Amino acid sequence: MDKPSRLYDAEPNRDPISGTPGAHPVGTGIGAALGGAAAGAVTGTAAGPLGTLVGAALGAIVGGLAGKSVAETIDPTSEDAYWRDSFTLRPYASNGDSFHDFAPAYRYGATAYSRYPGRQFDELDVDLSRGWSSVRGTSALDWSRARDAARDAWIRAGGPR
Repeated sequence: MDKPSRLYDAEPNRDPISGTPGAHPVGTGIGAALGGAAAGAVTGTAAGPLGTLVGAALGAIVGGLAGKSVAETIDPTSEDAYWRDSFTLRPYASNGDSFHDFAPAYRYGATAYSRYPGRQFDELDVDLSRGWSSVRGTSALDWSRARDAARDAWIRAGGPR
């Protein structure tokens, strides 16, 4: 039996510093990785190399806060239970695959849908593939194996098929 995913435990997503409920490290990380830092760096480049660094740092903070906000719309406990019970029935799962490896892909897909409502998964595929390495944690899946799980979570979150 797989061990529970730390990000989907029954704990109310406690902040590691303050201990208050509502911390969303994955959503925050995805927000920072998927655009905040890059957008800030591009904006700051007009001011030279120092502007690029400052812009990237500020952009990551803003992107992280946006990602946290998006993550708060997803109930990680119910999503975990759903995917834990059904991932082995999906065509991309093979005998011996671990839910632990697929869980980050499901989180990534659901969070990406929340961040880009109304967009098509395939039009974001290149950007999502670039961000996968920063959100996959200890998952053994490369993007080519994680993509379909992320797409499934995207669709379950309400994304267009």
